[in-house]
Amino acid sequence: MALYYFKLPAMGEGIIEATITSWHINEGDTIDEDEIIVEVATDKVDSEVPVPVSGKVKRIYYQEGDSPAIGEIIAQLETDDDPEEIEQGTPDDDAHQNHPVNSAQPSTALYKPEPQYDPITVSYEIPVFISQYAKERGVRKDELMRLKHEKNGEELVKQDIIQYIESGRSYQIKNSGNGMPRLSAVETEHSGSHTKKENKDQAADITLESSYEVVEMDRMRKILAEHMVTSKRTSPHVTSFIEADVTDMVNWRERVKNSFFEKQQQKLTYTPLIVEAVTAALLEYSDINVSVVGDKIIRKKEINIGIATALKSGNLIVPVIKNANDKNLADLALAVNDLTARARNNKLNPFEIKGGTFTITNLGNFDNISGTPIINQPEVAILAVGAIKRKPAVVNTELGETIGIRSIVMLSLSYDHRVVDGALGGMFLKSIARNLESFDINRSV
Repeated sequence: MALYYFKLPAMGEGIIEATITSWHINEGDTIDEDEIIVEVATDKVDSEVPVPVSGKVKRIYYQEGDSPAIGEIIAQLETDDDPEEIEQGTPDDDAHQNHPVNSAQPSTALYKPEPQYDPITVSYEIPVFISQYAKERGVRKDELMRLKHEKNGEELVKQDIIQYIESGRSYQIKNSGNGMPRLSAVETEHSGSHTKKENKDQAADITLESSYEVVEMDRMRKILAEHMVTSKRTSPHVTSFIEADVTDMVNWRERVKNSFFEKQQQKLTYTPLIVEAVTAALLEYSDINVSVVGDKIIRKKEINIGIATALKSGNLIVPVIKNANDKNLADLALAVNDLTARARNNKLNPFEIKGGTFTITNLGNFDNISGTPIINQPEVAILAVGAIKRKPAVVNTELGETIGIRSIVMLSLSYDHRVVDGALGGMFLKSIARNLESFDINRSV
């Protein structure tokens, strides 16, 4: 017999902790290898986590609602599995001082290796040491994000956390002077032992003073709201528009979609065709496939395309097609169908929503013809694709210009004006439209 210390596995780039939403086991249960034992929630996705060994659950270290850091021990199992086949070691006592492990543990304890973090990726949000410093003092991540927003994109420092705690950790809406409200931390009067007034108390006051219904945002909506506000504060948005005549692409897809399904066992939607066109444009204009860290431009060698996907809950998630430039049409169709289907059923893995370098959002699903999308940080551009509409248009023929019924789509590109000027944004958008308009109607499936 050996003890296996099950650590919260890496959830993807930049993720430093996860919230336990549901345990599937109890202490004393016997479980099998690869059995799901816990559900956790990260920034955007809920995940089911399997255990890599069979055995008996000896101890559970965290309760539902707790947020352990990546790499922390969350459960202890007794297993008959061969220690030679699993990486061995001892638990990190320092990291577990608040959740002590049974002191009778043998020296043959087993564990998963510590994850490695990309400091550039982490710096897009909050530095790890600041997050840990705040966590040790009871400051939640959502509070940290609000504090960061108050600094207009500047890095948080320890003094910010100290001042926030000393102020009473209370927020109120103040007017910034330009007619727009803003959130700020303010000092509150100390009255007896109750010195804090929380947002939920303010919400309760609203319900007493009006006939409005106050609805608490769910976790994903809160995170999405924070990301949207952060993006607008970070990037000066500019949006350009262009129309594309996609008649040849529409006719080709209509002609081959049944044979494509028979051959590839995949539905052929317009999305993989658009991903193809965008990928080709990114290869031509690599200055769009970048991100910004401070005053540095980070060029990305991989082209990873995010597909904005609406969920049944009304929220939004962006699964990522990795290395889109290395995939053929069948590969792209498989990736699109698989990722979007699992996204709608909350079956995505955390790493499948990380690492995007460019995002596409399809407004045509809701019959919208155009829109001004918000950039998915830390990317510098996002493409919105409107509904494809049959319209009269000027057509060049051998006999000259005439009017014909064509399939027209409006494309809108929002881009970060810090690094993408109008010329680059316009040329890139024109390249996408040109790729769609010059679609090869004779290509095979």
